[in-house]
Amino acid sequence: MNLTGKTALITGGAVRVGKAITLALAQAGANVVINYNSSAAAAQETAAEARALGVQALAVQANIANAAQVAAMVQAAADTFGGVDILVNNASLWRETPFPTADFSDWHAVTNILINGAFYCANAVAPGMLARGEGAIVNIVDLAAFEPWPNYIAHSVGKAALLALSRQLALELAPAVRVNAVAPGPVLPPPDFDSELIERTAHKTLLNRWGTPEDVAEAVLYFVRAKYVTGEVLAVDGGQRFGHRKDEHG
Repeated sequence: MNLTGKTALITGGAVRVGKAITLALAQAGANVVINYNSSAAAAQETAAEARALGVQALAVQANIANAAQVAAMVQAAADTFGGVDILVNNASLWRETPFPTADFSDWHAVTNILINGAFYCANAVAPGMLARGEGAIVNIVDLAAFEPWPNYIAHSVGKAALLALSRQLALELAPAVRVNAVAPGPVLPPPDFDSELIERTAHKTLLNRWGTPEDVAEAVLYFVRAKYVTGEVLAVDGGQRFGHRKDEHG
């Protein structure tokens, strides 16, 4: 897909990795719809940076776990730009969910965004993409899609489900709409990482370093442009999945 003049909707597109994806799409010539839930000021700043790259930008508040708010957001994008050509399901909620638990609120908060939110967004943009005969959806998972993480059961299950959704949507929407997933490894430390944990995490990769949000954005651009790739997942992890093999076999 040639991105010039196309419209991309990025959930959680105002900050961190989402911002890098937003600006990469803008740099490539796409108008951007920046979804945010509570980061209003950051969304406006990101929109201004995107406009400085020569494209149009619209910041839209919506809790993507709410189907009605998603529908209103997609309608706003259609009213402004005529429709959504590219969807990046990036939004997530980083929250511990120990198991077992007597409180299900965090489980629902995390999975409602990762699973229901991505489904609602794809469902809302798919009819327009199918009508135009072209579209691209990229879902941002991570290595938790392949393996469990202790104390993050909602995140791990949610990301695994998002990967499964990517493959299912690739099947359901073919041949007009291509759907793929990007699985970042360590590219941006969570707020609770101290310097020791940051260094230890870098050592877990084959490249002995952290990546950047821009590395993830490059993978998103690849999937948007790759005309003969759908139903796939690309790990952008510096080889972290195999880093434990650096020191010993078995």
